[in-house]
Amino acid sequence: MLASYDLTGKKALVTGGASGIGLGAVKAFLRCGATVAINDLPSSPRLPEVIAELSAEGHAVVAAPGNVGDAEDTPHMMRRAIDDMGGLDFLINNAGTPGTPQPIPPSDFERQDEDFWNLLLNVNLIGPYRCTKAAANALRESGGAIVNTASISAHGNGGSSSVYCATKAGLVNLTKEWARALAPVVRVNAIAPGAVDSAWMCRFPSQDAGFDRAIPLQRIGTPVDYGEAILFLSAGADYITGQTINVDGGLTT
Repeated sequence: MLASYDLTGKKALVTGGASGIGLGAVKAFLRCGATVAINDLPSSPRLPEVIAELSAEGHAVVAAPGNVGDAEDTPHMMRRAIDDMGGLDFLINNAGTPGTPQPIPPSDFERQDEDFWNLLLNVNLIGPYRCTKAAANALRESGGAIVNTASISAHGNGGSSSVYCATKAGLVNLTKEWARALAPVVRVNAIAPGAVDSAWMCRFPSQDAGFDRAIPLQRIGTPVDYGEAILFLSAGADYITGQTINVDGGLTT
């Protein structure tokens, strides 16, 4: 059974919201009556398609194209989206990149060069900082919440690369730092997803047949599963802040 909150009049912004976990979060907020700004890259063909589809279903959605990896573009995107919605209650820092179509072994230092480091740091770690900085005042005014999308790879043992693991570990720690920085008015939490049943740039072994048998709940997580966790940490969980919740079907147990 899906969670239900009355979010009429509330506004959410989801980065990387045109597909995967981000779209799962978008639909969770919309189901509860919120207005949602959906961010994706300006070049993304999915963003106008998703906006058109959800608008046709009667939902209040706002397109927020922008690259969170761009230091100049991000604050402009955030201001436009907040102005278009007339405020902000929930920021979902979900946009991220693996930077590779196939996992890179930890021993492969050549492929994990400084350009690769700079790309992942800029999008996965500095990107959420840019969005949080731009949204802080609006969230203080509304008494809102932030949810970051980390990864179980933040705890080690896998991920698309060692660099990806490091950026997600950094985001887990920033979740704690920002929870203290914005307390007591704004709560800041994160989810750490496991395997995801969605199209993504990087293909993992978890997409191979039979992997779900290694998961205690015997299935790979869907965008709906992750969207529900994000919704809970945003609209519920009034006494939870600074935490990262593993949402992985028990895989890390």
